[in-house]
Amino acid sequence: MPVIPMWKCDRDGSMFDDKKAAEEHDKMLELAANITHMLERHYATLDEELAEDIGLLFAQNKETIAKAIKGKPELILEIEPQTEQKASTKKAEKKEA
Repeated sequence: MPVIPMWKCDRDGSMFDDKKAAEEHDKMLELAANITHMLERHYATLDEELAEDIGLLFAQNKETIAKAIKGKPELILEIEPQTEQKASTKKAEKKEA
């Protein structure tokens, strides 16, 4: 029976067969959590779930957002909206955690 190495992300329980992918995912989730925290500090009336969604959106699109900030603002318009399936999966993951 072969042994298959797997890496589990502590933040959301996602499993990866590649250590680099697991670390990238963990860093993305850490960035999302920090953005969420910043939004909640600056906008006390912001709904917690909405703040998490915004934080995740920014973290998932950090390269595009960085390029937009550096002088190509039109790139922001290329970010695709989250599909309903992704949103449902994310909400299910939150409930499991």
